[in-house]
Amino acid sequence: MMLVSCGIIEDKKIVKTLGLVRGNTVRSRNMGRDILASLKNLVGGEIEEYTKLMAEAREQALDRMMAEAGAMGANAVISVRFSTSEIMSAASEILAYGTAVIVE
Repeated sequence: MMLVSCGIIEDKKIVKTLGLVRGNTVRSRNMGRDILASLKNLVGGEIEEYTKLMAEAREQALDRMMAEAGAMGANAVISVRFSTSEIMSAASEILAYGTAVIVE
C-alpha cells in the first residue's frame, strides 16, 4: 500500500476516494525506562529508550491505519498525518490518519 503525506501521488490517477482512515495506539512508559531516562537526563543527549518507544508506537498506528484502508478496498492513503496527545502523565496516544483512495 502506498502512503504519502501530500494530496496526490505523482504518475498515479486517483480513481476513487473512499474516506478517512485512522489508526491509533496508546503507550505508557515503564519504570525501568524512566530510571534510565532520569540518569540520561543528568548528562544530556538523546533518550534512546523513549525514541524507540515512540517509533514503535508510530509504526503500530500506521499499521492499523493501513489495515483499515485495506478493509475498505484502498490501495493507497494520501494526506497522511500524525497527531499525538497526552492521555495521562505517563501515557500518550499516537494517531495516524489520512484519506483512503484507489489509484491506478
